[in-house]
Amino acid sequence: MSKALGSEALGSLYTGGKVRKRREWRGFRDTWYDYTRWLKIMGMLAKFMLHPNNVKGFFRYRWMINYLAVPMMIDKHTTGLRGKHLRIAHEEYDLVAKDVADLLTNVFRADRNVGNDVEFSKKCVILDENEMFTIMCGFPNLKAVSWETAAVYVSVLLQGDGVIHYLDVIQEMGLPGDVCPMPAAEAGVVVDDDIPIFGACAIQCNTTCDGSLMGNGVLTRRYEREGIPCFQIAAPLRHTEDGVQEYAAQEIRNAIKFIEEKTGEKWDWDAYFTCMKRFNEENSHRQSWMEMSRTDYPQVIGANLALYSETTYMAVAGRAQAFVDADRRISALAKKAYQNKDMICKEYRHRAIIWGVQAQYYTDFLPWLQNCWGILPLVDMLSLVYLDKVSEDDPDQAIYDIAKLYQEMIMRNRTHGGYEVLLDDLWRFCEYYNADMVILWEHISCKALDGMHGLFEERAREHGVRLVWVNHDLMDPRVVPRQNIRDDVNRYMRSVMREEPVDPSLEVIDDAKAW
Repeated sequence: MSKALGSEALGSLYTGGKVRKRREWRGFRDTWYDYTRWLKIMGMLAKFMLHPNNVKGFFRYRWMINYLAVPMMIDKHTTGLRGKHLRIAHEEYDLVAKDVADLLTNVFRADRNVGNDVEFSKKCVILDENEMFTIMCGFPNLKAVSWETAAVYVSVLLQGDGVIHYLDVIQEMGLPGDVCPMPAAEAGVVVDDDIPIFGACAIQCNTTCDGSLMGNGVLTRRYEREGIPCFQIAAPLRHTEDGVQEYAAQEIRNAIKFIEEKTGEKWDWDAYFTCMKRFNEENSHRQSWMEMSRTDYPQVIGANLALYSETTYMAVAGRAQAFVDADRRISALAKKAYQNKDMICKEYRHRAIIWGVQAQYYTDFLPWLQNCWGILPLVDMLSLVYLDKVSEDDPDQAIYDIAKLYQEMIMRNRTHGGYEVLLDDLWRFCEYYNADMVILWEHISCKALDGMHGLFEERAREHGVRLVWVNHDLMDPRVVPRQNIRDDVNRYMRSVMREEPVDPSLEVIDDAKAW
């Protein structure tokens, strides 16, 4: 054990329980830094629980138990990291943890079941978890809040089996078991009466699939029963076609008008453009990180890029200066690490594009790839979104920009728009990033991607790219456990590539009961 990369068998940290038997030793300086950041997270959680509403919410909602795992979640995603890469990861995850804590505080303050702050609730607009928050940038006096993010999305990131209770509940009501677990879990929360009730109105979007539309229907019925009006943005599916853009822009105008009518607030162009200046800078930083990944020394990759990007791009969308400041610090660290030719893991063997929808209950699979097999997860499908600069001063163009962002938001930009955006673009990115391997998530409840299995195989052979299929069920680890996910890679690397792992202790690890 030392400060050198790969100096410790990381598999030895797993004990089969919820937490590891001890902290990873990274040399004195990095271990001390990591420990102080751990203390900072614990302090943030303690401060969160000082709010009476948050304590009440913790005992009111079943899904809140998952938040005990916040420190462990960050530990999993910093495994094996040293120096500047460790600091980059903490810049990302620590800020996201604070942002979620603020989200929960707002939810419980407004919730009729907990804080019941009626006046504050009138200033809250509910949005989907899988939706751009850009439309709220023009309403500086309103709060954009997504209880789904807190109850479902983050719960599974923290605790792999965090929503299986709700999946069972909705299936007992007759929903087929092969529906995508994300909207199924959201519907299960509603049926189980574990939904916070608050808000002046709600904005939904036809995000990714029929399952999502089903979930939105269940939520809308509950919202309207509670006197919360709901508006659905029907973004065009063929987002690559110019002919749909006028219709898409009109949907955004209608949604803005709806929010104005239900809240009494008026759209503020100055506030919107202030947010878009931040949004453009955030996208510029993200592009610079991905450009580094084209070189021999990538710096911001894998889950650290994916999870942070999902937060900054969709949920924050330029509304918070703290994320811009963090991006600047991350870019400075990444630039220094690149100049020093710092490596993220002990050995680089393969350069991989991560494609498809990742397993939410095993997001630390990507750090496992690099530490166990030396496979660098350079960039993922969900990070390759609409990164063109949006207008910072033209109101007419801005409406079309928002419409484009809603059409091409995370997930939606690859699952809609024709097979070109899902199939053809993959090989273009492989060439662009000089990738010799694709890790292709096969979400067994996602019918669209599964139906193109043969086409992916055929194109991979044509382009000479190694294609590794990894099965999962998004939010239900009972269907495909984490070790099964690892075994998909283990079998391929041993039988096809004829390679031995960089860290053999990670090939099979006892983490079935871990957070």
